[in-house]
Amino acid sequence: MATRLSLPRLKKYDVGQKVIEALADVEARSILFSTVRRGRTAAELSDSLGFPLSSVYKKLGDLSELTLIEVEKELVSKKGRNYKVYRSRVRSANISITRMQPRLTLVRRR
Repeated sequence: MATRLSLPRLKKYDVGQKVIEALADVEARSILFSTVRRGRTAAELSDSLGFPLSSVYKKLGDLSELTLIEVEKELVSKKGRNYKVYRSRVRSANISITRMQPRLTLVRRR
């Protein structure tokens, strides 16, 4: 007999649900959609959005894990520090809910 998953356990494995939760987060959404036209570093995102740098890194990690954002390039500063330029992989997202079933549509960045 197959083991039934409880709702919390099911949510853990439902990627669509995780993406919807990320899009519902103001900081994550701001980071994602401010990198559609051009890539930005974590420091640039922190400065322009007014979020703590640690929060930006956390959200970038979450968005990267969900493959919503990617590292566009890695650069080395004049002082020898490595840093990454992040860019959104999507240009828009639509969420609709019908009869308790969410439907997520992501439009790829061109």
